[in-house]
Amino acid sequence: MIVYDKLWTAMKEKGISQNHLYKYYNISRAQIYRLKHNQIVYTSTLNMLCNILGCDDISDIATFVPDQPGDEGYRECAQKKQEGK
Repeated sequence: MIVYDKLWTAMKEKGISQNHLYKYYNISRAQIYRLKHNQIVYTSTLNMLCNILGCDDISDIATFVPDQPGDEGYRECAQKKQEGK
């Protein structure tokens, strides 16, 4: 799972609100919602956020957390490994 906790910290440090992203940078409310809920977002949105916030690396705004047994993503990966894909 990709977690965007660092994004909100970086935005706070730069004085950029969620409303600012929507109004001034044309990031859709749907993408903001998905970021808030650690759901799938477009890579173009991540690219825009990195440009807006002056990131050196994507890890400035996102963190990879391995799925745990029982999570949907974990089951899909395990199934593909069994199938040899």
